[in-house]
Amino acid sequence: MKLTKKDIDKVRDIEGFPLGRDEDIIELSNPPYYTACPNPFIEEFIKKNGNRYDEKTDDYKREPFAADVSEGKSDPIYNAHSYHTKVPHKAIMRYLLHYTNPGDIVLDGFCGTGMTGIAAQLCENPDKAFALKLESEIPNIKWGARKAILNDISPTATMISYNYNNKFDEALFKNKANDILEKCKQEIDWMNQTKHTEDNNSFQLNTFMDNIAHINYTIWADVLICPNCGSEIFFWDAAVDQVENKVKENFNCEKCGIELKKKDCERAVKMYYDKGINETITTAKQVPVLINYTFNGKRYDKKPDEFDIEVVEKIENMNIECWYPTDRMCEGKESRRNDKFGITHVHHFFTKRNIIAIAYILNAIQNEDVEFKLFMLGVIKSSLTYCTRMVKVNINRLLNGGGLFAMGAVSGTLYVPSITAERSIIDAINNKVDASLKVSKAINGDEKNAIISNGSTTNLPISDNSIDYIFTDPPFGDNLNYSELNFIWEAWIKLVTNNKCEAVVNSSQSKGLFEYQELMTNCFKEYYRVLKPNRWMTVEFHNSKNAVWNAIQEGLNIAGFIIADVRTLDKKQGSFKQVTTTSAVKQDLVISVYKPKESFRKKIMEHIGSVETAWDFVREHLEKLPVVVSKENKIEVLKEREGFLLFDRMVAYHIVNGLAVPIDASDFYSGLDERFIKRDGMYFLHDQVNGYDTARIVADIEPIQFSLFVNNEKNAIAWLYQQLEQPQTYADIQPKFMQEARKDKHELMPELSELLEENFIQDNEGKWYIPDPTKSGDIIKLREKRLIKEFEEYLEGKGKLKVFRTEAIRAGFAKLWKDKDYNNIVKIANRLPESVIQEDDKLLMYYDISLSRIE
Repeated sequence: MKLTKKDIDKVRDIEGFPLGRDEDIIELSNPPYYTACPNPFIEEFIKKNGNRYDEKTDDYKREPFAADVSEGKSDPIYNAHSYHTKVPHKAIMRYLLHYTNPGDIVLDGFCGTGMTGIAAQLCENPDKAFALKLESEIPNIKWGARKAILNDISPTATMISYNYNNKFDEALFKNKANDILEKCKQEIDWMNQTKHTEDNNSFQLNTFMDNIAHINYTIWADVLICPNCGSEIFFWDAAVDQVENKVKENFNCEKCGIELKKKDCERAVKMYYDKGINETITTAKQVPVLINYTFNGKRYDKKPDEFDIEVVEKIENMNIECWYPTDRMCEGKESRRNDKFGITHVHHFFTKRNIIAIAYILNAIQNEDVEFKLFMLGVIKSSLTYCTRMVKVNINRLLNGGGLFAMGAVSGTLYVPSITAERSIIDAINNKVDASLKVSKAINGDEKNAIISNGSTTNLPISDNSIDYIFTDPPFGDNLNYSELNFIWEAWIKLVTNNKCEAVVNSSQSKGLFEYQELMTNCFKEYYRVLKPNRWMTVEFHNSKNAVWNAIQEGLNIAGFIIADVRTLDKKQGSFKQVTTTSAVKQDLVISVYKPKESFRKKIMEHIGSVETAWDFVREHLEKLPVVVSKENKIEVLKEREGFLLFDRMVAYHIVNGLAVPIDASDFYSGLDERFIKRDGMYFLHDQVNGYDTARIVADIEPIQFSLFVNNEKNAIAWLYQQLEQPQTYADIQPKFMQEARKDKHELMPELSELLEENFIQDNEGKWYIPDPTKSGDIIKLREKRLIKEFEEYLEGKGKLKVFRTEAIRAGFAKLWKDKDYNNIVKIANRLPESVIQEDDKLLMYYDISLSRIE
């Protein structure tokens, strides 16, 4: 089957359609299971494999997967194809086995390398050790393959996903790959040869080639300019201490003797005529400083000699006969970070030796069938990670004999190090051919279980209510700019990400936090549309900024999803930016959300304007929450079942659906105690509490963990609730409170005495304690009255608010919303520091919805 222009025309107007010629899209597609554009065959896949949703006959019921997951990245399947961020497939399998049944259709709209598809297929045939582990952890596992729809806006990602999820003929592909690589090697392997010598004698290029050796890798290093005398400093010679096996921070200029640091020096440059772009360019100068080669089965190191320099010069003067990309790097802070060093075009990120090799191999596979061609492209892409000028070198490991294990690609950046390694691309491809075929053999069954599409998740070619479960790992704000990072490879395949709908924070694309939130909200709306009611979505999310986390939460709420649980996923390994940025979060959050039943929505509509909408919501939400979550024989206290979060979720649901909040906080908390059963600070439905009580008999309650520092009024009250489980006097509490308190910049934190008076009760002995439910309502009403009074003072003022009580702003926004006074919500919001609005999910929700009402 071949993709036609008629097929392409059906999906051409779908958002995220890649930038490139139709001919290249057709050449890189293998329909119906993979197209390098929005896949026009997805509906046929759903009709063949899916089941129509009918609420009357639907008996699906799952609690959120309420357990923290930890899976490492050492699995050979995971490592076969690298990418900027990946969730281990074994972690995803846990979610699939919990939420789905064999044959169910799962969706991942930000599929990356297709780990969700791999997980779906391996539910049929997992490795035995992992299967036994899961069976001991998850009751009533239903083994069997799931069907996966994988989508990504990046042509790079979808091509890798195809290679991961497609079944290859192992023997045939290995033989074809070996034949092609051997032919290329015969033509160009002279570029990867050196002369073996025990005494470092020099050789001329055209001398008798008797001691020919194969180069494993070449180390290149910067040349610097001494700021004192203007002479060249060879960074490797000056800064690499080969006794201590490290790069020295301070080094000396050999000519004038001045002590320097690398940052004190400019980089030396060279001018040359770039035949690829027909221009004379100036670029930072690097020179080869160390060659590692193999001779008669043994490895040796040598300094480049005259023979090696002549080989390099011959290569530099060659005309490249085969096509290679010479595209200007796309606009972007990351993609153009090397402009100042003269690395401005795609081919500048490679040594000419490797440019020639890649071009020869691509030319050799040009007329092969599409399946083999895609396999080889995937292998080449995976190999490029270790064959560009961005390969970093661990000097200590290298000089201690680490060889190739001392080298690795930088992650999440296009940074070109001062010391870099050039590896033979043919050697790298040979290794990746074997690794990729082993993965194919381990993963793929006999059926086509995954279909792959290249487009934006803001516009999915999928029918309503057709997906059984969604696992998704969306972009993390401004952590990574995928289209920039993928541009180098996409130039090679002649298809580039259409980044108009790329959900990132990127000034080069004129996208700030607002645009990111809008795009993510549109993606979540699509997810909501295609997901069956009463089904779950798992959102894996990593970010160090509260504002981005709040944008994700609000997007989920606006789309219609209800958050039921937040856990952690430990991937056990940081990216380049994670390990070098002190504020980066080391663990990812896993958010469990559900799409309510249609009958629930109808019930809410029937009760509009009535307090019953609040209780309809709480009943629906409590039904979806886990009853018992145990860890190491202790029962956790589930925050989603606590009164304050139930209130927050109820308020958020009403606001994003344009409904008046029908009940205030004091009446809500009193109503909880009247309508539901309370255990250990958590609320349960009547048919749930017996299960909790039974588990409670044989286990302990896990202590509630609060933030280390009390940095705002809300955290302070939560901290006091923990402390006052046992009544204490002011003198008991005050020293501990002072030790923990860390006030936010803009926060007007009330005094401890005021916090106690507004939220707690004092007995005759002067000890403060938590009010019982019959008295807490009056305390809440009194506190809200005081907060509103303070908010009214803000409302009457003018100019920017620099210091204020955030709790007063929250209370005031709630009152203004109730009064439908959207203008004053926006007015006050505009007087607050932007960071305060962006980093507070409640304030952001009120502001965004009010702004849309005004507009």
